[in-house]
Amino acid sequence: MDWGRAKSVLIFAFLMLNVILGYQLWLNIQERQSANADAGSLPPDTLAIMQQKNISFAANIRIPSETPKLRDLTFRVTNKLGIGERHELEEPVESKIVFNKKELQEDLGSIIPELNLYGFDSDKDIEFVFNRMVDGRPMFDVKLELFYSNQKITAYRQDVIELVAGEDSREQVVLPATKALGSLIENHLHNGAVIREIKLGYHGQPFDSETQFWSPSWRVLLEDNSVYYYVDAVSAEVETVSQSG
Repeated sequence: MDWGRAKSVLIFAFLMLNVILGYQLWLNIQERQSANADAGSLPPDTLAIMQQKNISFAANIRIPSETPKLRDLTFRVTNKLGIGERHELEEPVESKIVFNKKELQEDLGSIIPELNLYGFDSDKDIEFVFNRMVDGRPMFDVKLELFYSNQKITAYRQDVIELVAGEDSREQVVLPATKALGSLIENHLHNGAVIREIKLGYHGQPFDSETQFWSPSWRVLLEDNSVYYYVDAVSAEVETVSQSG
């Protein structure tokens, strides 16, 4: 055996390994910097707490800059289909239609009431989740769930509501997302948390009564997907809700 040549080959292999590991480290650093590129819009004291608690943003997440004027929503829960009742489809349909509004409406619009008023929110293990939309913003807890199996939608469950004109409700400029995040980062998020979404919509208490009053709220989700954080976009009060609950 040519030990000199073997030694040269081993040295070259180790050099290549170091190059690959160094490149991977560089990619990780770049990804982390990209993920936190939008953090610069946060106040310095919030940034300091983020660094202290090792809190970051997931890749491609941007902090919304909008501060529109919104009013509280008043609505009634209707019982056309029964709240929480699951309805099986007579003929399952392809699940891919969820990502095409026209096909979704064509295949399920005659079956699911007011389907066009719901917007896609998330894809869970066995269901696609939609939210009731109002002026382009989601009512986070008014849901349409499409259950699927073997790439077929087999059943649905729907919350049906009727909006009511709120005579005493006036428009107010909402709390900026940066302030909502600042409160969460300082007082609620755990060390190492990774923020993957912040979205403006409406949130309120569960359907304990027929008439509901919901306020504009920022919803914040983490990568571990365990808890919803809702920050009232007027009062800044924070509520945490387990996603399993």
